[in-house]
Formats: sequence, C-alpha cells, structure tokens
Amino acid sequence: MSIHVKNNIHWVGQRDWEVRDFHGTEYKTHKGTSYNSYLIREGKNVLIDTVDHKFSREFVQNLAAEIDLASIDYVVINHAEEDHAGALTELMARIPGTPIYCTHNAIDSITGHHHHPEWNFQPVKTGDSLDIGNGKQLVFIETPMLHWPDSMMTYMTEDAVLFSNDAFGQHYCDEHLFNDEVDQTELMEQCQRYYANILTPFSPLVTAKIKEVLGFNLPVSMVATSHGIVWREDPTQIILKYLEWADHYQEDRITLFYDSMSNNTRMMADAIAQGIHEVDPGVAVKIFNVARHDKNEILTQVFRSKGVLVGSSTMNNVMMPKVAGMLEEITGLRFRNKRAAAFGSYGWTGGAVDRIQTRLMDAGFDISISLKTKWRPDGSALAECREHGRQLARQWALHPLEAPRPITTTAVTAAPVVVAQASQAAASAASTLDDDQSMLCVVCQWVYDPALGEPDQLVAPGTPWAQVPDSFLCPGCGIGKEVFEPCGAEACV
Repeated sequence: MSIHVKNNIHWVGQRDWEVRDFHGTEYKTHKGTSYNSYLIREGKNVLIDTVDHKFSREFVQNLAAEIDLASIDYVVINHAEEDHAGALTELMARIPGTPIYCTHNAIDSITGHHHHPEWNFQPVKTGDSLDIGNGKQLVFIETPMLHWPDSMMTYMTEDAVLFSNDAFGQHYCDEHLFNDEVDQTELMEQCQRYYANILTPFSPLVTAKIKEVLGFNLPVSMVATSHGIVWREDPTQIILKYLEWADHYQEDRITLFYDSMSNNTRMMADAIAQGIHEVDPGVAVKIFNVARHDKNEILTQVFRSKGVLVGSSTMNNVMMPKVAGMLEEITGLRFRNKRAAAFGSYGWTGGAVDRIQTRLMDAGFDISISLKTKWRPDGSALAECREHGRQLARQWALHPLEAPRPITTTAVTAAPVVVAQASQAAASAASTLDDDQSMLCVVCQWVYDPALGEPDQLVAPGTPWAQVPDSFLCPGCGIGKEVFEPCGAEACV
C-alpha cells in the first residue's frame, strides 16, 4: 500500500516491525525500522531507492500494483547498502534497461552486491540535475562517508523535498509516516540513538555537508528519510539538531559502565556514583553493566555525557572481554569533548585498570586519575570510592558547585548508602534491637534472620544481632557488621 507524501510523491516502502539487529548484530533495533522508497510521478516516473533485500519480491509485487513497472523512467539509488538497494536485482529483472542514477562509488558497491555490471548506470556528482517534467528537477548532492563513500542526497525542486538518505533518519517503525503524528519523545530518542551509534565518527563531515547544502539557499518543505518517519512539520528542526550533535555534543551527565566477576567492581561503581551525586546532585548519573545492558543504549549515553567512568575486574592481567569490546567501539566512534577515568578491583595485579586508562587516552578522552581496589572493597575502600566520585564531580563540573557539606557518619535507611564510619552507629542501634529483629546489608541486600543464624560462621539459630560476633562478615558481599541496619517494614520482604 502506498502513502501520499506530497503532490505527486508517494511512499512505496516497507515497514519491518520484527527486525532487531542491524549491521550484523552491531545495532539493536528495538523499535523496528522502515525501508523508505519513494515513487515520483511527474512528466517522468522516478523511483527513489528500494527496500531491504529480504522484502524484494513483496516490494516489486506491491510496486507493480501501484504503477506499470515498464513506465518507470528512472531509478535513483542514494545508497547501495542492502537495506536501501536490496530489491534491485528483483526489480531490474523486470525493467533491465532502466537508467540507474547514483554516485561513481555506488556503481562499485551495487555491482559488488548484485553482480550486474551491465545495468544502465548513470553516475552523478554534486550539482548534477535530472529533468523530470512539469518544470521540476532532481538535484543530486554527494555526501561521501555519511555514512558510506557512495552516499548521496536528492533534492526535488518546486516541491522542495530533500530525499536525505540515512541522514536525519532513525530505526523506528510506526504505522504513521510523518513526524507530527508520532510520539515526540520516542522519536527524538531514536534519532539521537541513531546519530550516536552510526554518524558520530563523521561529525566534522556532517557539519561541513549540512553547511554546504544550506549554502545552496534551497527551501526545504520536507525531509524524506531512508529509515523511519518523514519530517514535514518544521522539517529543519532535525537539521539543526544534527548541527548541535555534531558540535562536540555533551550534556551535564556522567556515565559509568563496567563488568565484574564477583560484584566487587559493581560495588565500586555504586559508591563512586554516590560520591558524584553528593557533591553535584544536579548531574545525571547512569550506571550500566556491559554484560547485561544494551550496548547501543550505553554508547548513546556516552555520546550524551560530559564524562565517562569505565570499570573492570582484572582477569588474566587484562580487562574483561566485554569492556574491551566496548572500548573498541568507543575508539571507532571518536567521541570528543569528554573526560574519562578507569576504575576496578583486582586480586593479584591490577592490569585491567591500567589498560582501560591507556585505551581511553588513545580514544581521545581527557583523562582523570584512575582508582583501584584490591579484593572486595570494605567500608574503608568504599569510602575511598565515594571520595573519588566527589573529586571527579568537582573536576568535571560544568557550573559552580556549592561548598562541600560535611560527610555524615550515620547510615541512611532510605537508600543503600554505606557511610565510612557507620560502625559506631550500628553498634549503638544493635543494643536497642529486639531479639528477633532481622538485619539488612545495605551493600548487597543480604538479610540476617536471627531465627536462622549463619551456620557457616558458627552463628547458631536464635542468635540475636547484638550477640553476633564483631568478626561476622556478610555472606553476600564480605563486608562486616558496620554495613547492616535494621530491616524496615518493607525492606526485607
């Protein structure tokens, strides 16, 4: 089914609600995507792009129901990747002599994918135009490395529609086609995710190419993308967003990501984040375990952040493999105007933290001091982590901060915050507890139940917390009694 776009332009693409991986498995498309193909019927009939190769037969059948295929005068291919030009083999088998307008680089790409060098290629360069009748022309604009060497955009005069290829798009599927019809928050999230994961390395080219296009002084009434929605309401808003994102973008945000073998590095991440928040409560802080979170979401958060903290346990004297893989991607994305530091726990040697710090430096980050903790962090080590977070918050602040407040020495029951000198308060509280009062470890949420005791540490069932030896260690995280507090009404459910 076609969708009317504007005047004699119709969308004849394909929605893909099910796709979850792009570029192999490197980009997760949780919102699906669309492959946008456009049919222009003026004095000449022009098809701009096709769809992904897996929809080839369906696409050609639907297109044949829309127009006599033999009446298609020109095919324009803005980009040769299979999600744009994948249906060409199926289509050109039906209209073999039809001219294909594309860049010189695209001829090599299309031939490499489809193995039909005999096709009627018509190479174009920036400023070339094609008369399509009724006083209208298609003007071609090469956009090499946005994001392939063969990429280009196509501008339709009179209707002022920019067929923008991958630029300004998003992997986002919706039955609605236009930007003013969909959820705006969801749309911009997907636009930013798309830019962060795909176009960030080419930011200098994005800026230069947009300024070049704007320099033509062409009116733009609509931006027709290759994926996702079509921008018809205030279409230049996404162009301005790209200029903003391409300009060493950052928000007042810090991202921590890590991998951990025994939760030791996770405990460090939590404590560092607590220290950051204590000094600068206005900064947004996000923590991710790379083994459990969507890596594209992590990369998007890094793109948004002013600073990044990368943590890993040391394994075989190197960092955990998933952290290494993430740093490889970050190096390729070439983020700029960001600060970074490494942290992590170790047992015998601390090679992971040193390697992370070096990789962050090589990736172009402004490096701050790293932090290592040996074995599982105890109360003193966690206090050091929180102080490290406070220092980084001050160093990375984008605005003046209030004078440091005194550090409290009592545990806060509303959140799992471990204070460095909580042992006296815990001992005092223990003397007033009922004999059957359960105790919660605020670090790992393990619960001591007096009725059960802890046989592995020779604490017999029926032993109240006040009589548990001071040498007791939490079975969950290995920290002592100072990190326990009485269970609240719901805390230990």
